[in-house]
Amino acid sequence: MARGVGQVSPATRQRVQEAIDRHNFRPSHFGRALVNRRHGALGIVFPGLSGPYYSDVINGFEEEAVNAQVSVHIMGTHFLRQSVDMVLDMADRVDGIAVMGDVIPEDAVRRLTDRGERVVLLAGGPLVGVPTVRTENLAAMARLTTHLLSDHGYERLVFVGNPDGSSDATYRWQGFLQAHRRLGVEPPSEPIRVGLAQAHGFIAVSRLLDRKELPDAIVCANDEIALGAVVALMDRGVRVPEDLAVTGFDDISMAGLAASGLTTVHQPMRELGAETARQLLRHVEGDLDVSLDRVLETQVVIRGSCGCGVESPATK
Repeated sequence: MARGVGQVSPATRQRVQEAIDRHNFRPSHFGRALVNRRHGALGIVFPGLSGPYYSDVINGFEEEAVNAQVSVHIMGTHFLRQSVDMVLDMADRVDGIAVMGDVIPEDAVRRLTDRGERVVLLAGGPLVGVPTVRTENLAAMARLTTHLLSDHGYERLVFVGNPDGSSDATYRWQGFLQAHRRLGVEPPSEPIRVGLAQAHGFIAVSRLLDRKELPDAIVCANDEIALGAVVALMDRGVRVPEDLAVTGFDDISMAGLAASGLTTVHQPMRELGAETARQLLRHVEGDLDVSLDRVLETQVVIRGSCGCGVESPATK
């Protein structure tokens, strides 16, 4: 009756409604979930949970879930050997699950969908038959790299990040290479392969400073690498951007607070989480085309670390 269904007389319906109004009764989502044989929960899976990127994505995802009156189960697999089993176990306890790209193998994602689980891929390369929500990476990195090569006249760029580590890093490396080729500039044959944490920016700088000649600019796969690189360069007496330009990707909150400001690519991380939750909720209700590939726009953000407004090596 609280759901407005069932065969009852008008008089009975009126008495029940008066009781509902008198006691300010609100239908329990979890009670409905029990009746409908649902869990009243969504799951979201990341490789780890530390860092501003994950925080923003989770906040967006959770906000949409709360608005829909469902709870959220959050998992960081940390690439443990039992990651697939962990994700499969979580899927048994939620109505739908968002899995960040590259966290588990494609065949494991297929296992989930083959057994009828509602799955949305988050920030990964599209997979046929699995809805995906991601941000634009390749073209944005190409625009940023073009700015460095064309507007600043830099000739020697290095890419810092591991294209084999994630789909996003792969697309960013491809955009970096694409900009070089379009402008007829020979790109580096290999990136400096490091992880995505701030500490990896320190590692990359130590490798760079071992070389006989510094590049004109360091193009980092994300802001955390870039900020780590900036601090490491300053510690070694290398000025940013006067001696060496540095750029990032993501536009985390610290990017605008760094000395001279970090030139980067803004991606809507909170909206990425929110849109993933919205599409997953639709999927749970059976109202989503599994061919969905939603790509959110990104934008190059010019600040001082690339050399804008400063006399840089290429313009001396």
